[in-house]
Amino acid sequence: MQYKAVIFDFDYTLGDSTDGIVLSSNYALEKMGYKQAEREAIRKTIGLSLPESYVALTGDKQSEKGEEFRAYFIEKADEVMTDCSELYPDARAILEHLKQKGIKIAIVTTKFDYRIEGILEKCQAKKYVAMIIGGNNVANPKPDPEGTLKVIQEWNLAKEEVLYVGDSLVDAKTAKCAGVSFAGVTTGTTTKENFKEYDCIGVFENLTELKERLF
Repeated sequence: MQYKAVIFDFDYTLGDSTDGIVLSSNYALEKMGYKQAEREAIRKTIGLSLPESYVALTGDKQSEKGEEFRAYFIEKADEVMTDCSELYPDARAILEHLKQKGIKIAIVTTKFDYRIEGILEKCQAKKYVAMIIGGNNVANPKPDPEGTLKVIQEWNLAKEEVLYVGDSLVDAKTAKCAGVSFAGVTTGTTTKENFKEYDCIGVFENLTELKERLF
């Protein structure tokens, strides 16, 4: 079936915010009395909710501490995230290509919607994206399908008409929970081998390969 909509994750799928996430995570950790974390350790948390990132970085499962981490992270992210984020070189090409084909584009991410809007505007790509569902627009973060189902319901689509594209197992689980097709990209920290436990229509090295093989 021809897809009528493609839902993208953002971090490590459409773009790279690593520098901003590292700065914001370490700012939060230092505010809470922890040492700074290694860049690679923080990279592995990208795609998790902020409380989940706190647990991964510290081992502390106290929910109130996770919320404290979230607040400090956001405080710093409001200062640095847009400037420290870029789209991948081939992201704009696939977004433009899909829009020209009449395929609707949404982004479902743990990042806040206004953060994505700012990044897209900076990168002159906002016109391609019809809907953004951020972590501040849902009660339950990915892999809960809430954000993805919001897109489907808003656009009155059948689940068979929707493709979800992401770089992580969280994204693969989100697509599975939502009942939509999933395509993986290995532009993040997840390998092709990692995706094997999930039903993927394909796992691609980057967005260029995905565009050429699927669209």
